[in-house]
Amino acid sequence: MAIYISNLTVHTGTDFTQTFVFEDEASNSALDISNYTGSGQLKRYDTSSKAADLTLDFSQGATGRLTATMTADTTENIKAGRYFYDIRLVSDTGTVDKVVEGIVIVKQSVTRGV
Repeated sequence: MAIYISNLTVHTGTDFTQTFVFEDEASNSALDISNYTGSGQLKRYDTSSKAADLTLDFSQGATGRLTATMTADTTENIKAGRYFYDIRLVSDTGTVDKVVEGIVIVKQSVTRGV
């Protein structure tokens, strides 16, 4: 499976959602990932402890869609700055692939207490 590079922006104290769509490279059709599991994390550096986990939703996996989310409570606790992230998926046969990676710019929200 190919690695997609996608840079993201997250605003602190807000809900974050990003949907990725995977295609079968040979047929250019949706790659069914409904039987996959996986995880994703944000880190300041590859050697630092994680800043946050991404929650992965495979409910539209039959159409190749994977949605990564973080709640407002989660993003509230991330300091503004530049982070790295990736998402690794595990197929139903046990194959582990890194499928998405990139940079996350976390911006401090101005409005508080909503």
